[in-house]
Amino acid sequence: MISASPQTTLPQLDELIDGLPNISGWEKEVLEVVNHNEPVFLPTTNIRLEDITATFAIALHMHQPTVPAGSNGEFISNLQYMFEHQGEGDNHNAGPFAYCYSRMGDFIPELVAQGKNPRVMLDYSGNLLWGLRQMGRGDVLDNLKRITIDPTYQPYVEWLGTMWSHTVAPSTPIPDLKLHIQAWQHHFAALFGWSALARVKGFSPPEMHLPNHPDTLFEFIKALKECGYRWLLVQEHSVETLTGQPLPYKHLPHRLVARNSSGETVSITALIKTQGSDTKLVAQMQPYYEAKTLSRQQLGNVLVPPIVSQIGDGENGGVMMNEFPSAFKQAWEDMAHHGGGKSGVVGINGTEYLELIEAAGCTPEDYPTCQAIGQHHVWQRVSPNSCTPEVIAQTIDELKQTQPNFHMDGASWTNHLSWVKGYENVLTPMNQLSALFHEKIEPFLQEETFTQQTRYREALMNNLLLQTSCFRYWGQGVWTDYAREIYRRGESQLQTSF
Repeated sequence: MISASPQTTLPQLDELIDGLPNISGWEKEVLEVVNHNEPVFLPTTNIRLEDITATFAIALHMHQPTVPAGSNGEFISNLQYMFEHQGEGDNHNAGPFAYCYSRMGDFIPELVAQGKNPRVMLDYSGNLLWGLRQMGRGDVLDNLKRITIDPTYQPYVEWLGTMWSHTVAPSTPIPDLKLHIQAWQHHFAALFGWSALARVKGFSPPEMHLPNHPDTLFEFIKALKECGYRWLLVQEHSVETLTGQPLPYKHLPHRLVARNSSGETVSITALIKTQGSDTKLVAQMQPYYEAKTLSRQQLGNVLVPPIVSQIGDGENGGVMMNEFPSAFKQAWEDMAHHGGGKSGVVGINGTEYLELIEAAGCTPEDYPTCQAIGQHHVWQRVSPNSCTPEVIAQTIDELKQTQPNFHMDGASWTNHLSWVKGYENVLTPMNQLSALFHEKIEPFLQEETFTQQTRYREALMNNLLLQTSCFRYWGQGVWTDYAREIYRRGESQLQTSF
């Protein structure tokens, strides 16, 4: 079991520092806390593997972007903007959205008090967590703290890590992948404590976007593993078998393998989110009803219950806002009448499931193997022995010319190119700001407390904010204007502060 010792041996982090969210400065301490092999759920789970035939896991994804739209142009949450401009678009949903961000803090204690056995995984962007504090909505954060920290409810709730500023991994500048991951870990530890951070072992990539360029995927998985993550939630159609086929066993954990253009490999456990209208599927608790149709499957030397994994926006759309509460409660009620919620078909959290099957004798080497979609086209043409960045680049170019549907979107550089010198691959202002950020901070990185400085934290925040998925595709309108303004501020601050 994870001890409470981190709280007594490590500094208590401030949530806000000089008005900025705490997203840097304690990298060494964060890595120390998250890189452990102790079980998280195994000591407290009330589920016995031999009693269950199938399982399901649902995750709720919550996000609101940060926008330069305050009364004096300051950064505020888009949720705050919605409250202040009720007549625009669907901004009348601001109140219901805020309730959705808080309500799991009511539902879990209510169900536990009734003797039910609920489970839920939560994925909140750093933008949203900061925005709630900016808006003075400490009530929402306190409701979440209750089910995160209180030992009575903690076994039922799993937090998933994510990118702090909701950037999509395939087109995020490679040097910034780890910065987003660690920024979220800082922010989460400041809000919920070190022990809570030590329990965050699964990762939810924004928009379920998985890089398929060999170098981007390799660096993404490498960063996740370095930051202590054990598993990743991936979408069914974003991966394939090593021979390029659809996954035949989507209800089993997989081993996601990545090879980069230098021939190095890395792997991480993946739980497969099945295809479909995800928000509607989660809102109506369909993963539970799908799990009812499944039975145990062989995995290595162990017969394991399959797992139906699904994630959906936790606030978006009428089905989620209005139908989810009753469907959520009804499902746990139904389970209580069929096995007491602890046998037969049950809900489970991702880390809990993996710890149970591995305690029964499974190992990641037993999991079926997968890779990012489209990579078989590359690896059937390039052998690991002849793998170089130049060969991979040439192969990808040839594939794009001969196969119109082939793409490896989002890889902005490979390991043999510099992100700092010359800006060879600068394609968008987002990439340009990132390149300038790394150029400016590089001379200071040897200073032990540099990442605790306000000028660094502000520069990092601007860089990460510009990469928010809402600004990722440069169309026309207010979102483009927001992005231009973030870029302007970021560039100005870098030029004047460094």
